Amino acid sequence: MVKICVIGSCAVDLVVTSDRRPGAGETVLGESFRIVPGGKGANQAVAAARLGAEVVMIGRVGEDNFGDVILNNLKLNGVNTSHVEAAPNLESGTAHIVLAEGDNSIVVVKGANDLVTPEYIRQKLNVIQEMDIVLIQQEIPEDTVAYVSHICTQAGIPLLLNPAPAREVDPSVIEHAAYLTPNEHEAALLFGGLSPAQALRKYPNKLIITEGAQGARYYNGREEVLVPAYKVEVVDTTGAGDTFNAAFAVSIAEGKSIFESVRFANRAASLSVAGFGAQGGMPARDEVEAGL
Repeated sequence: MVKICVIGSCAVDLVVTSDRRPGAGETVLGESFRIVPGGKGANQAVAAARLGAEVVMIGRVGEDNFGDVILNNLKLNGVNTSHVEAAPNLESGTAHIVLAEGDNSIVVVKGANDLVTPEYIRQKLNVIQEMDIVLIQQEIPEDTVAYVSHICTQAGIPLLLNPAPAREVDPSVIEHAAYLTPNEHEAALLFGGLSPAQALRKYPNKLIITEGAQGARYYNGREEVLVPAYKVEVVDTTGAGDTFNAAFAVSIAEGKSIFESVRFANRAASLSVAGFGAQGGMPARDEVEAGL
C-alpha cells in the first residue's frame, strides 16, 4: 500500500442546483440545496484513500460545526487526520457551488485554510519524509506551496502540484514539482507565453494538461499523447479534477507508467461525475479497475 500525503484545503461545500445561473443583479429559483464535505485537499485525500492508498491529510479546520463534519468525514473514509488541527476563533473553509447548465461555478472562502502556513508544515516534516508522494493544491497560501516544493525536493519525494484554483506560480515551484496537472485554463495562466503544445514539450513527462471530456494530454519526449476520457452520463462534475489527481498519484506511486496512470485517473474521474457532490461519486479501486 503506497503512502500519500495530501497538503491542502478542507472545506464544506454549500451546493445549489438550478436550471441556469443568475446574471448580475438577477434572482432565479433553485431546485435543491445540500451541504457536503469538500475542499480540494480533502477531496483528493478521500479519493486516494478509496483507491487503496494509506493517506495522511495535513490541513486546518475551524472550531465550528463544519470543522467537525470535515474531520468525521475524513475519518469515515479512512484518512489519517492526526495532522488536521482546529484553529481557534476561526471558521472552517467553505465553497459555494452553483450547479447549472451542465457545469459548476464555485466561490471559495478559505477560512482556516489560510493557516496552513510554512511554519505549520515545518512541524510536520517527519510525516512528509515518510511518504511515497505528496499532493498539493492552491487553496492554501502561496508561500506554503513554495515551501513544500523545496522540502520535497530536498527529501527526494515526488510532488504532484495541482495548480488550482488558477494563479501564477513561481518558476522554482514548477521546476521542483515532479508532476503538474493544470486544466486548459490553468495552463494558459501558468505558461502565458507558450501554446499548450510548446508548454508540453518544455516539460516532458511532467506536465499533464487535463481537457475535460476530451481526456488528458502530455508529451513523452517523442510525441504528444492524448489519453481519451471515458464517456459517461454526467450528474455533477464537482470533484472530477480532484479524483483525477488522486488516482494519478496512487498509480504513479505504485510504479505504473505515466500513460497507465493517466488512463487510470481518467477512468476514476469519469466514475466520479456520476454521483452528487465532490466526493459523492468518488470510486473504490475495484470499480476503476473493472472499467479499464
